[in-house]
Amino acid sequence: MFYLVGLGLFDEKDISLKGLECLKNVDKIYAEFFTSRLFGSSFEAIEDLVGQEIEVLVRGEVEEEHKFIEEAKTSDVALVTGGDPLIATTHSDFLVQCSKKGIDYEVIHGSSILSSAPAISGLQGYKFGKVTTIPFPDYNFYPKSPYEAIEENLKMDLHTLVLLDIQAHKDRYMTVNQGLEYLMNIKNDLDREGLITEDTLAMGIARVGSKDVVVRAGRISELIDFDFGGPLHCIIIPSKLHIVEAEYLVEIAGADESILDDV
Repeated sequence: MFYLVGLGLFDEKDISLKGLECLKNVDKIYAEFFTSRLFGSSFEAIEDLVGQEIEVLVRGEVEEEHKFIEEAKTSDVALVTGGDPLIATTHSDFLVQCSKKGIDYEVIHGSSILSSAPAISGLQGYKFGKVTTIPFPDYNFYPKSPYEAIEENLKMDLHTLVLLDIQAHKDRYMTVNQGLEYLMNIKNDLDREGLITEDTLAMGIARVGSKDVVVRAGRISELIDFDFGGPLHCIIIPSKLHIVEAEYLVEIAGADESILDDV
């Protein structure tokens, strides 16, 4: 049997009772933390909680070798991940492989940034459009697609959740500040007037699921130098606001009351 188990957002206490029971009873536990990781917990704390050793896999072992699937032919094996295990598209392929090989499987879901960030933002969930991700730029690699995705959502009066790059193997996690700078650099490179400028309303969110979560709203020019603290971060670009959304941004997220004049 193969189990795909989500650990949730922040620390070892986010795992569900169903997930905990599963991990206490399987024969072998593997983990991958390159798509997400728990910043409020240590690896040892997770092992102590489940009462078993966990073998952490590098990216190649997860995406190419798939030894955990082969072992699931004859024993109960779990692969644990941060967040919800099926948000990373890599993981859905494991279920396809299990089906082809006749291996039984079970998915135990965990809380995800895709639902938790929109929820804590105070914006209405059904008004979110396409999710986009800002990558760390590299040599000859500075895609405009994140900016364009936000623009398309704004044209349809839809909010945008912007995920920020994670390079766990380098201990490198993009901040809200770096993400906003990326968007402004694209704006400056455009040969047209973009919809996203320094005056655009934005939200920076840090450490969702923790006691010291930060939810801050303001113009991009105001947030770009704001200290959001440690990872993980994400950005939300709101579109047209309902009055209830606007009041939340003012009272909870620290936005200027002038945004109430626009609703």
